[in-house]
Parts: sequence; structure tokens; C-alpha cells
Amino acid sequence: MKTKNVAIIGAGNLGISIAEGLVKKQKRKAENILLSRNQIQKIEHLKKMGMIVSQKNAEIVPVADVVILAVKPYKVLEILKEIQPYLQPSTIIVSVATGIEISSMQKIIGNQQPIFRAMPNTAAAVSESMSCICGNSEEGRKEVEDIFQSIGETIFITEKLMNAATVVGACGIAYVLRFIRAMIQGGVEIGFDSQTASKIVTQTVKDAAELLIQNGLHPEQEIDKVTTPKGCTIVGLNEMEHQGFSSSLIKGIKTSFEKI
Repeated sequence: MKTKNVAIIGAGNLGISIAEGLVKKQKRKAENILLSRNQIQKIEHLKKMGMIVSQKNAEIVPVADVVILAVKPYKVLEILKEIQPYLQPSTIIVSVATGIEISSMQKIIGNQQPIFRAMPNTAAAVSESMSCICGNSEEGRKEVEDIFQSIGETIFITEKLMNAATVVGACGIAYVLRFIRAMIQGGVEIGFDSQTASKIVTQTVKDAAELLIQNGLHPEQEIDKVTTPKGCTIVGLNEMEHQGFSSSLIKGIKTSFEKI
């Protein structure tokens, strides 16, 4: 089976992360990755790795087996109209743009084209993204999954959940970082310098996530292991809840979802 070429249109931070991840994880050779961007000077360094870079989409799409649209949502349909003449029937299209439905893309390039949507998050930069994926075809599913596993973990969902995936998985990075910031500020208030507090908090957040990932338990089961009767943990948790900790987070998630 021949190695499939991957073309990334709009190679910004995410596109570059995917390209570098594919090579790093040895899922593609550099010469099988093609990238386009108007500001081509920002991806010139990828040529030194052996990748093909261009300012023109028409130069990379005809030889691509997979085309990833890593552009702003308002540009997706415009670019599909541009590249439609260069697509093969088997060319797999993947959009990482928020809010552009598969049906809208089908109106431009046809119902038979394998089309997928993917929602990674900014942790793609360190190959730890959680990418939610949906598609209109089983054809190409394994290929798309393989690509996004080069930047982290993947999960397939229905398209009706893609907006929710954006809020929980992509916006969620900001929510967690704001929680971490507050933890660090609290650490400083009780005596740590900011650098030490940051190291303790970030590792603790990582520890908590690993407990859930490796043990597969509900968060409350792990919380119960820490909250001893009349202890300092339970009084802290109860005070946070009195101040609206959980409810404010849930309301924030719902507000973001309504905005989409």
C-alpha cells in the first residue's frame, strides 16, 4: 500500500503541529507532507525537514490523498470552491474549523467525497491534544484517526456533538488554565513564591488527571480518598462550593455552548 500524501492548507500553529507530529511519530515521511500558507516565510523552515511548502493550494492538492483545511471558518467554503477541480473522488477532506457542517461542504464538493470534521485543542503543540472527530464515511476513518493521533488522543463522536466538543475539549483548555492560575495565586497567598507554587500546582493537576485516566474512576471516588473526616480538604471543598465553584463552571460551559 502506497504512503498517502497529506496536504495541509492554512499551515498555522495547528497545521505545523500536525505536520511535525506526523514526522515525529513516524506516521509519514517528510516528503509526503505538503503545506500551503500565504505567509510562506513562516513555514520555510519545514522545507529543511524535507516537506513541500507552497503559497498556492493548486500546487499541493492534486497530489494529496488527504486534505486538511486548517483555516478560519469563514474561509472553508471559499477554499473548497477553489480546490474542488483538483480533488480525486477518493480524496479525504478534513476540516478543523468550528461550526462548518459536513452538509455545507457537501454542497460544494459533492456527497460522495469522504468528509471529516476534527476538533483538536492547543495541546497539539506538545502532542497532547484531545481531538474529537466525526465524518460522513467509513472510508478514510482509520486514516484520519491515524493523523490526529500524531498530536495526541482521538475520539469519534456524532456531528451533532461537535459544538459541545469545541466547548469541552478546546475552550476547556482555557477553563483548566484559569483554574490552575487560581490555584497558583492561592499558593502564593499562603506562602509560596509563584515559581514554586506553579511547579506544585501544574504537577498536581497532571497527577489528578492521571489518576482518572489510569484508574478509570469517577472523580468523586478519588476525592473520597483525600477527604478525611473533619479534615482540611473537605472544609476547603465545601467553602469552594458555597462560593459557587461547580455551578459557575457549569454555567460558563453552557454560556460558551450557547455562543457557538
